[in-house]
Parts: sequence; structure tokens; C-alpha cells
Amino acid sequence: MNGIINVNKPIGITSFDVVSKIRRLYQIKKVGHAGTLDPDASGVLPLCIGKATKVIEYLMDKDKAYRVELVLGMATDTQDASGNIILEEPVLASNDEIKAAIKSFLGKQEQIPPMYSAVRINGKRLYELARKGIEVERNPRPVTFYKIDISSIERKSDKAVVTFDVECSKGTYIRTLCHDIGELLGCGGLMNALERTRSGPFILDNSYTLEDLERLKAEDKLETAVIPMDRALLKMPPVYISHSQAIKIKNGLSVPAEGLTAGFMRVYHESGAFLAIGKSVEENANMRLRSHKWIGNDSIGL
Repeated sequence: MNGIINVNKPIGITSFDVVSKIRRLYQIKKVGHAGTLDPDASGVLPLCIGKATKVIEYLMDKDKAYRVELVLGMATDTQDASGNIILEEPVLASNDEIKAAIKSFLGKQEQIPPMYSAVRINGKRLYELARKGIEVERNPRPVTFYKIDISSIERKSDKAVVTFDVECSKGTYIRTLCHDIGELLGCGGLMNALERTRSGPFILDNSYTLEDLERLKAEDKLETAVIPMDRALLKMPPVYISHSQAIKIKNGLSVPAEGLTAGFMRVYHESGAFLAIGKSVEENANMRLRSHKWIGNDSIGL
């Protein structure tokens, strides 16, 4: 099987644990996830199996959406509830001030990756350095928050628990957003819970829990959970080519094709089978199609 499985990752296991479970369930070695979720986070984790592992980079490039629980009034060294408390201050801000502070992060921002992250600096993962008590300077990274909807603010003693939904660009650290909101309000903040509700075109409502997949395996229906890999590439325009043209681009040659546009395209065989991610190139003042990433399709012998 070649395709994408939209898994609802549970709290308490790593993304790689989910990969291992899918390998076992589907009896397939080539499995990769499109965007790590921390062990304490749950929600949408798209997994690519078989030839679909070739499109992982295009899935990781997509926007994400999350349901977040933010605790104001304390901060930790990991920016989430698993870390050591480094600050506790009463929440003096009103609910309106809390809402305004959170909404102020809408739009383009620069975010400094947390020390407890998988970012590499000089060949070392930041979390490896953090566990040794070493903190290094990190360069801010551009991120974008497209939408923030606050659903509740609950006061607990001198703290506040805020639940909100956020839509953001790839590479965003939600726990850093929580930390930064706390800093802006002067009371500290940490991420207490996180659920990814969307990753690119894959949403929570259409995801499968590991228990769902175990049940499908018992019913011999595992293939019903596999989404065609080109579903993740729908923003690329389609182009159709003949069998003889397909053989040529498989071998690295360029071919003429109708409907070419600048950039990347989904390349289909004349039978409708998905073959490759293609790219238009200009040769002798003519636009031609070349394979950018050949996927192939066993059903038609390519």
C-alpha cells in the first residue's frame, strides 16, 4: 500500500512510537510522519507509507491548527507543564487584557525556538544541551499566526487557564507562544495541553485512533484508512501525459505537455494514475515538463 494515514496520536507516546505501530499493523518498513508531535500532545499526525514517503516534505510544509490550554501565572524551563517551575506570579490582568495580549500575536511574528526542542545548532540538538544545563543563543525564526479564537478564561486562585484555537504556519512552537504571552502579561505562562486539529488538508474529524486501526486490521480492512498520496498535493495543478511521455520523464527527459504553468504540478498518466511531482522548464523558448520527484505507479508498470 502507498498512501497517507491520518492518525489521531494519543497523549503519552512519541511520534516515532506511532510510526512503529503503523509499521507493525501494515507490515511495511517504509513509514514516516509529517511533523512531530510531543509525547504530551495529541491529535492529527499524518503518516506516509510506501511510496508516499516521497511526499513527506510537501506535507510538512503545510499550515497547522491547534486547540491549546494555556496556564497563566507560572513559567517552566520547558515552556510546558512537564518542566521545572522557574517563575510564579499572580495574574493581575483582567480578562479583556488577557484577550488583547493573546490577540496581539496575530500576523507575522519572530519566534525564538525553545531550548527543549529538536532544532540543531552546530550539530547538536537543543534539547541535548538543555538537559546538560547549557543554554545557547538562538536566532529568531519567522512564523505567522493566521487566526486565534479564545473560547474560555477560567480563574483559579491567582492563576488563569485560557483555552483557545490557533491557526499558524509550519515550524511554530505553540509552547513558546504560551511562554511569550505570559511574558507580555508579566506573570509567566506555560502550555498545559495541546491538540493538533489540522495539519494541511488533514483534520481531526477524519482521523483514526490506533484503536480504530487495530479494529480495521481485525476486520481485514486496513486499506480503507489509506488516503491517496496526491490528496496532499491538491494545491498543485494537474497535468496528464501519455504512456510514452511517462517513460521519458521517468528516465529524466523533458516532454511537451498541455496546460503547463510555472512551478510544480501533479503529473498523471493518461489512465488517471498518479506518477510524479513535475516541474515546468523552459527549453529553446518552449515550456516543457520534467520530473521533479518521480513516484511511479506499479499498477501500470511504471
